[in-house]
Amino acid sequence: MSAIKAIAIKPKARAQMQLVDDVEISVERGLDGDFRGPQRGRQVTLLSEPAWQQVCRELDTELPWTTRRANLLIDDVAFDPSFVGKTVRIGEVELVVTEETDPCSRMDEQHQGLTEALTPDWRGGVCCDVVKPGAIRVGDDVEFA
Repeated sequence: MSAIKAIAIKPKARAQMQLVDDVEISVERGLDGDFRGPQRGRQVTLLSEPAWQQVCRELDTELPWTTRRANLLIDDVAFDPSFVGKTVRIGEVELVVTEETDPCSRMDEQHQGLTEALTPDWRGGVCCDVVKPGAIRVGDDVEFA
């Protein structure tokens, strides 16, 4: 089973990511305090810790995972096309995976070559919509069904 390694929110576009230990999630707002939360199709973004580590190895650098600008860092998972439509359970919270998170050119503003390094094998993570609200915290188990 996977677990949440870290949680981050961005209060507005291009704002610095803010690490939090716990957060409320609602169907209407996504992660409380995250500006993308109301946007259906990508209310919550998940990043695979092993995939991020692979990206950093390829770039021969250590970058904080928040450089990717995702909301949840998840350990012990490798995303692929089979995840679309899956339910993500974190305690009482339920999300549904809607699509791959495509890396944009903004990634190269963070570190040259990051866009290309994130592109293969769903390394950019996945986007989710909120199905069932609740609270999550770092360390919570994550189940994919």
